[in-house]
Amino acid sequence: MRPVKFMAVWVAAGLLSLQTLAQAEPVKFSAVDIDGKTLHLSDYRGKWVLVNYWATWCAPCIKELPELEAFHNKHKDDKAVVLGLNMENIKLDKLRRFVKKHAVTYPIAQVKTAANTPFGMVYGMPTSFLVNPKGEVAAREVGIISAESIENFIERSEKE
Repeated sequence: MRPVKFMAVWVAAGLLSLQTLAQAEPVKFSAVDIDGKTLHLSDYRGKWVLVNYWATWCAPCIKELPELEAFHNKHKDDKAVVLGLNMENIKLDKLRRFVKKHAVTYPIAQVKTAANTPFGMVYGMPTSFLVNPKGEVAAREVGIISAESIENFIERSEKE
């Protein structure tokens, strides 16, 4: 386990905080998406990646889907993407139908339920990790996240 430093950063008029996490090395992660394609975090090097742990039974997770979709569609061609990691025991066909019903277009992969992930601890869902263009975890949010808060965090980080 890598040492992690914590520092709270308030975003979006103090309504939401992305907790800044300073890690010294890039995260190594890969998973197979719901279409059978292997996703490697390293394939997104040079972009910000919002890694979102979620479940179909989680009401807050469902509530934030439109925000994640909006963020992904706005930035996928230039500086950022969303990667959804479904963390539940659900049949793949049921997950695919859920994703289609909710018009989610960003990559979705199914992963084993675990509190300790390659990105850090998942204390509840949804939990999002923001990975910087170098592949390092830059921030974590437990709970609903907005497109605006992600954009504000990235903008501030790029100015530093």
